[in-house]
Amino acid sequence: MSDGVKTHRDGHVLEVTLERGKVNAIDVPTSQALAAAFQELHEDKDLRCAILTGGGDKIFSAGWDLKALNDGEMSLDNWWEADEYGFGGFTGLTENWALNKPVIAAINGLAIGGGFEMAMACDLLIAADHVEFGLPEMPLGIVPDAGALQRLPRRIPHNIAMEMFLLGRRMSASEAAHYGLVNKVVPKEKLMDAAREWAASIAWSAPLAMQTVKEVQREIECVPLEQAFHKMRTDPMPVYRKMLKSEDAKEGVAAFVEKREPNFKGE
Repeated sequence: MSDGVKTHRDGHVLEVTLERGKVNAIDVPTSQALAAAFQELHEDKDLRCAILTGGGDKIFSAGWDLKALNDGEMSLDNWWEADEYGFGGFTGLTENWALNKPVIAAINGLAIGGGFEMAMACDLLIAADHVEFGLPEMPLGIVPDAGALQRLPRRIPHNIAMEMFLLGRRMSASEAAHYGLVNKVVPKEKLMDAAREWAASIAWSAPLAMQTVKEVQREIECVPLEQAFHKMRTDPMPVYRKMLKSEDAKEGVAAFVEKREPNFKGE
C-alpha cells in the first residue's frame, strides 16, 4: 500500500504501519490509504483484528500534515464535509461507526494532535514506556476536533483533559496508564510482541462475539443503565442478533462441555 502506509497480513491479523517522513504526518492521501486498510479489515471475513503502529521508535504520528494545510492541499473550514479523507473519517478510524473488528494501537513514540486522536479511536492501546501524548493545537489557533474534544473527557478526568486542551501539556505513558487512557505500558523493544500477543488472543476467539462487543458498546456508550438494557433487547444490532444464533456460539459451548479447543469460523 502506498502513501506512507504499509500493511502486512499474519493469519487473521492485519498489521498497519504508518511510515511517512520524519514525523508520520497525515495528509489527505495518507488518510485515504489508512482508510483503505481499515476497510480491508472490515470487509475481509478472514481478518479478525488489526494492529496499528508507526515506523521507528520516536514518533507514532504528529497528526495533521500542517505543511499540506498551509499549502492549501487541506482545508480547515468544515473539513469533514469534503468526504475526501476516506471511509470512516480522518485516518479511517475517528468516525468509523461500521468497523466492528478490534484495532490495537501499538504506540511506538510521540502521539500528538491527530496522531493522538487516531490512537484514541482504537479499542486497545499499548504504549512504549517513553511515549508522550499531547494536543498542541491551541497555539496554532485551531482545536483538536477529529476526536480529542469528543473522546478525551470521556476517558480521563474532565479537568485533566481541559489542562491538555488549554495548556498543551503533554502526558507521559505512565500517567496515561494511571488514568486508564492506555491499557498497558511496556519497554519499547517489547511493544510489538505485546501487541501481537493480544492480537493472537483476539484472532483465536469467536469473531462474532468479538464484533458484538464493539457493536453493543458503540450503541450503549453514555446511555443510562436501564436504557442500555432496553436497547440491547429491542434495537436491531445485527451482529449481536447473528451471534446469538451462530454456529460459533454452539461450538464454544460444545467445546467447553467436551473439554476440547473450539474451532471458530465466524458463522
